Amino acid sequence: MKNKDTWTPTKYVYKNGKLTASRDPKEVGIGSRLIVDLIAQFYHENLQYHAKGRLLDLGCGNVPLFCAYRDYISDNICVDWAHTLHKNVYLDYECDLTKPLPFQDEEFDTIILSDVLEHIPQPSNLCEEISRILSVDGKLIMNVPFYYWLHEQPHDYYRYTEFALRRFVENSGLKVIQLECIGGAPEIMTDIFAKNILGLPKIESAQIRVLKFS
Repeated sequence: MKNKDTWTPTKYVYKNGKLTASRDPKEVGIGSRLIVDLIAQFYHENLQYHAKGRLLDLGCGNVPLFCAYRDYISDNICVDWAHTLHKNVYLDYECDLTKPLPFQDEEFDTIILSDVLEHIPQPSNLCEEISRILSVDGKLIMNVPFYYWLHEQPHDYYRYTEFALRRFVENSGLKVIQLECIGGAPEIMTDIFAKNILGLPKIESAQIRVLKFS
């Protein structure tokens, strides 16, 4: 990762020894904290057991998970596409993830794909590339949204069931060793409420006009 010494936490931070969503509203909106906290818990629990060796962070953005995996790996390579609003100073490669990746076969021991697959128009192609560049005993660690609003339009294409994910992975020659749902109906309802109620105008700023007819 370029400029590793200047990296600072963004979406995820450590608090009391656990990975959580940042409480900075510029990084994580108040309405998104519940879901991001659940995702943070997933990575906190799994990276310590599965991340190792040379790691590829695909669609890395500002590398928000770096603090969670850096103690378990020997090196990390950061990849994202070039068409971003802000210059990403951490990128090692600017790549179109819909095309073949510029890496050798079995080059990586760990691959992170966090909130990326829903933005890939032909996900089977990326899954096959991941299978190609992952070492024989390497692991892909990923998460995707299921019940979630549209984001990064127009590049938001899919919501996956667990059956679709299993099919993509297994058809690519990989084996699913763990697949779990994060949250359920209570978390979904809370997320919907938080995102919508916080988007309403404040009562004290609303203008109410009363028309009186005689």
